Parts: sequence; C-alpha cells; structure tokens
Amino acid sequence: MKKGLLLLVLVFGGINMNAQTKIAHINSQQLLDTLQSRKDAMAKLQKFEEEGVLELQEMNKSFEAAYIRYQQNEKDMTPVIQQMEQEKLQKKQQALQTRQQELEQQMQIYGQELNKPILDLVQTAVNNVAESKKFSYVLDETVTLYFKGGVDITKEVMTELLKLEKELMGK
Repeated sequence: MKKGLLLLVLVFGGINMNAQTKIAHINSQQLLDTLQSRKDAMAKLQKFEEEGVLELQEMNKSFEAAYIRYQQNEKDMTPVIQQMEQEKLQKKQQALQTRQQELEQQMQIYGQELNKPILDLVQTAVNNVAESKKFSYVLDETVTLYFKGGVDITKEVMTELLKLEKELMGK
C-alpha cells in the first residue's frame, strides 16, 4: 500500500513538475554575429592566420630554392656533399612542417582566448533573460537536432547582450 501511494505521489509530482517547466530557445550564431567584439576578435584571428600563411610561404620558397640549387649542382657534388645537402633539405622540410603544426596550435589557442570572454558574455545574457522570464531550459537552435515548441528568446537575449557588451566596452 505504501509503495502504491509513493508511486502515485511520484507520478503526480512529476506531472506537476513538468507543467512548471518552461523551455526557450536561442540562435547563438545570430547572437554572435551581432556583437562588435566578436567581429573584432575574428578580424584579429584572420590577421594572425594571414601572417602565419606568409611566414610559411617564405619558408616554402626558401626550401624550394634550396632544392632547385641542389638539383642543379647534384652532378658536381661528391657523395659526402650530396648526403650533407640532402640532410639540410630534410631539416628545412621538417622545420616547415613543424612550424605549420605550431601555427595551427597557436591559432587554436588564440581563437579560444579571443572567444572565451565573448562566450562568457553570451552565457551571462542568456542566464539573465532565462532567470527574469523563469525559464527552466534554454536550448541553442544551432546545435539542437530537433525541437518543437518553446519560446524564442533570441531577441531578448540580443538586447541584453548588446547592453552587457556596451557596459564592458565602457570600462
């Protein structure tokens, strides 16, 4: 009997809890696209990438020039000199590959560094709107496979976000 009553309480309590659950959704990409700080961060990241590409192109030109010189002079080289020149070329090629990997890692770290304060700002704006509107869940349309219903609070979050960004820029 006690188990039956407990089950009824849990079932009806669960229904009551579900009736109070409010779900909202946002479009995070739309929010990010409106932020000037995000545009500035993307411009910095693109500049960093362009500088890295130029550096790699210069290293590649140097390698190619050394390789062409090697090919042109190979027949006049002794086997020992050929071996030494081949090792130099291998080192240049390895340095190029290593630098490319380093730049990719640095770009990822720099991108995370630039995006963290922006994503924190978005999270704060979502939290503020969700708390003021008493939402239990806020889903992101850009990563949710399926949702139906709920309230679109993208505009309210955008307003809050722009207000927070303005306050942050004013400091």
